Formats: sequence, structure tokens, C-alpha cells
Amino acid sequence: MGGKRRDHKNRILRTGESQRSDGKYMYRYVDFNGKTQCVYSWRLVATDPVPAGKKDTGSLREKEKLIRRDLDDSILPEGAGLTVLELTKKYVSQKTGVKHTTRAGYYTVLNLLSKDPFGAKRIDKVRLSDAKGWLIKLQQEDKKSYSSIHSVRGVLRPAFQMAVDDDILRKNPFEFMLATVLVNDAVTREAITRKEERTFLDFVKNDKHYCRYYDGMYILFKTGMRISEFTGLTVKDVDMVNRTINIDHQLQKTGTLVYIDTTKTYAGKRVIPMPDDVYECFERILERRNPPKVEPMIDGYSGFLWFDKEGKPMVAMHWEKYFQHAVERYNSIYKNQLPKITPHVCRHTYCSNMAKARMNPKVLQYLMGHSDISVTLNTYTHLKLDDARAEIENLEAAEKEIRPIKNMQKRSGLRQ
Repeated sequence: MGGKRRDHKNRILRTGESQRSDGKYMYRYVDFNGKTQCVYSWRLVATDPVPAGKKDTGSLREKEKLIRRDLDDSILPEGAGLTVLELTKKYVSQKTGVKHTTRAGYYTVLNLLSKDPFGAKRIDKVRLSDAKGWLIKLQQEDKKSYSSIHSVRGVLRPAFQMAVDDDILRKNPFEFMLATVLVNDAVTREAITRKEERTFLDFVKNDKHYCRYYDGMYILFKTGMRISEFTGLTVKDVDMVNRTINIDHQLQKTGTLVYIDTTKTYAGKRVIPMPDDVYECFERILERRNPPKVEPMIDGYSGFLWFDKEGKPMVAMHWEKYFQHAVERYNSIYKNQLPKITPHVCRHTYCSNMAKARMNPKVLQYLMGHSDISVTLNTYTHLKLDDARAEIENLEAAEKEIRPIKNMQKRSGLRQ
């Protein structure tokens, strides 16, 4: 009994425990890699007081209990010492072969974590309430949008899941529904009405400045192409003989890098028919096309349809500005204001118009390049009360036409 190690209060210390001359306790153990690790505390048990001026990090025995439990369950103690930032970097480093836009999104999250104290937090210290609280802080204090926070969580959730799968953590603190924690302040993407579409296009067509962009804007409204697909079109992609548009790539810009990328999804690769009015627009575009002396080439692609003042192919940002400025000019002149119109609003509007025209949903899915038909049916088809009323009226009209025939058939059956 006398040979057992004791602390300054004459309490028997367990295997691996010791007390330094300054009174601080230490527990030494061997991890899964055979390395000796140590944890420290100013208290041996939970009831011990914390010395004045010293930080309370929990009692040594409490820490030992967690370490032994982790070792018994093959969980690396203390989150393998990883911080949230370090874990996220490790996760991102394993995401090879992703698109430039996705890679840029990863770097945005890493940059955020490098500046926020949450990034320096050890991952085993992050509880469910901590994860929720941090996201709430991003929205309420840092004024981040719901969609931005959704993207941040979209990186952290799989990063923490990787730690769970690697037996570093027991639970994933980011495994919860975001909508139960944050207010969704994202603006619903709405299609504009046919009247608004006609008003906008008529204005652009007759405006001395914006008329040069009329054909491009008209094509976006009447084909539903993504703006990056549209800007990526080359002369070879526009088949004026067979009247088709070949879509198998997109032109993207991330930071200062302009590059050719594959379509957003595999279903995005498609060939769409060219209606007569769209054909006429392309005819004018090709006639007016004025490329620089040396055709710019991007990742092996050349023959782009639109060029900026510097002779470089136009990207999505150019068209977004043209739409914005055209709407602002219209609204500065007329009392009946137009809503916000963007290239993506054109896409929503096209899809909604085709749905209202009762186009086969599978055909519409193909034309839109959606990989999942639920996107076609639920996200892009903005049908409202007027649409429902018109549909009911059409059904009632059809029933009135059929009713006399049914009555005649019934009377004929009675006579027989």
C-alpha cells in the first residue's frame, strides 16, 4: 500500500496518473499508433476546486473516462487533435476531379474557417448545439445569406462524416436539417408572365442601345438554355441546315480564369430543335458576328458567337449586366415596373411556359437538361391560381362538348 503513488492530498493515483510539482495532474496513455499521449488538468476529480487564476478544462478522471471509452470503441481520442479547419482541408484534399466552380466553393469555405474562431475549434469539442449556434451566428451576425450558409454546411457535413467513418468522432454534429435552424431568406426564383416577357423583349428590340442584345435575350427566353451553355456556343454548335443547337459544354469564369467545362449534369448534354423564330435570331447573329483578327481559343474551342470590347468571348457576367441595365432603363421610363429579370429567369420562364402549354414532362426534362424530373416538375414550373382556374375552365368546356354525345349514346342504348 505504501508503494503506491499518491497526490499532494495523499490520494492514491491510478496507473498512468501523476502530479507535477506545480500541482497539475497528468494522465499518460498509448494511442492506436503506439505513440504516448498526455492530457492535463488542475483537478483530479470533479469535486476538486480549481486553483485561483487557473483555467478549468475538466477533471483528469473525466478526461480519462472519455479516453478509455474511445480506446475501447476504437475511436481516436481528442479528435486526433484536428481542428475544424484542418479536418476540412483534409476532406477537400481528397476531392479530386471536381469542377472549377466546386473547387472555388471549397476555397471559399476554407477562407471563412481560417478567419473565424470556429475553424480553430478542436473537432471533438464541436457539439450539435455548437454547430447550430455557429450557423445562426453566420446568418444573424455575419449577415451571410441562407444559400451561402447552405453551401458552407454542404462542405462541413461530409467533412465531419469522414471523421466519423475514420473512427475519429462518434457523431456528426452537422447532421441536421438546415431549415429547422435558420430562416430561409433565399429569394424564390420566379418565372415572369408572358405579358412581362413581351414587354421586356419589345422594349429591348426598340431601344437604340440594348437592341444589339435582343437576339441573344430572345433565344434565352425561347430555348431555356443555361447562360453558360449559351455563351459557350460556337459556330459549329449551331446547325442552320438541320435547325438544331448542340449543347455539350459550357463556358465558365471563376475568378479571372475563363475555361470550358462539361455540362452541369450528364443530362445537360443534348441537341435541341431550333424553332423558326430562334432560327431567325441565329441567322442575324451569324451575319453580324464580328470576331477579332485572331479567333480566341479556350481549351480547344473557338468560333464563339459573342465578343466583348476586348475581343474576348462574352461570359455569363456580361449578359447578367445587360439584363439588369435594360430592366433599370425600362423602369426609369415607365410607371408599370418590370420585376428582376436575369438569364436564369429566362430559363424558369421558358420551362413554366412549356408546362402551361402541356408539353410532355419527359420532353421538357430533356429540353431543360435536368437529370431529375422532379426538378422539372417542382422547381421550375411556377404555376399559380390563374393557371389552375384556366385548367378547370378547359376541363369544364371539354365536358360540355362531350355531354351531348354521352346523352345521345345513352338514349340510343335505351331504345335498343
